[in-house]
Amino acid sequence: MIYRNILPSDKLSNYIKSFWVVDSEGDKTLKRQKIIPDGYPEMIFHYGNTYRANISGEWFLQDKYLIAGQITNHFFLENTGISGMIGIKFQPWAIKQLFNIEMHPLVNKVIPFPEALNDKLTALKKVVIANTQFEEKVANLENWFLGFAGNTPADESAFQKSVRLIIDSGGALSLRKITESNNLSERSLERYFKSYIGLSPKLYSRIIRFSKTFSIVQEKHFKWTEVSFLAGFYDQSHFIKNFKEFTGEEPGKYGFDTKNMANLFLKNNL
Repeated sequence: MIYRNILPSDKLSNYIKSFWVVDSEGDKTLKRQKIIPDGYPEMIFHYGNTYRANISGEWFLQDKYLIAGQITNHFFLENTGISGMIGIKFQPWAIKQLFNIEMHPLVNKVIPFPEALNDKLTALKKVVIANTQFEEKVANLENWFLGFAGNTPADESAFQKSVRLIIDSGGALSLRKITESNNLSERSLERYFKSYIGLSPKLYSRIIRFSKTFSIVQEKHFKWTEVSFLAGFYDQSHFIKNFKEFTGEEPGKYGFDTKNMANLFLKNNL
């Protein structure tokens, strides 16, 4: 099974966090994957067989081309044959910025490409299904986005800088400090988050603080009391409760070394 991430070029780093591929190399063995929150929306292109998903208690068959909004809880995916998919993990604000899609209705949802975008994204679909290596596909995807994003302001707004502050601080800053740092009102930041991110700033900060756990655990020499402190939690019980809320498991039982999609995105800390 192949799990890989590639960072975008600097010119696209304000829009895209990473490109990723998951490929079973022809293996059809049924595998169930747990997906957990990481704070970033995605576009997903299946060039292999599609997946089944269980997000709200019932299994359903996904489409081949998908947009995934923010998630606030874990859910499950299951292959229906040979796995082969390429994803674009966007910066938290970028799907709204590039495609004018309101993100609040997409919370805890994975939807087919909207009809209004199908024509625009035809070229991306062709890139993904082409018989080329992942690196070449990424280069072609980058070229498309460089052209498409040409008329979109690349400079970070005060709102985007606020999101960056949350990420860079590991979700540790208070909403008051964030708004004061960028001369914003709390109400305007709340409105921005609802439209561009889909979540409230407080909930988004909690997800980022939770995700910081994975980069700390990679160091492998910390005890759980130290991990909880370094991740910004007041005590270990609060840390365990938060971790279990987002993953359904206690941290001591979670498979941090397992090769799967959740760890691909969180342990690489891209």
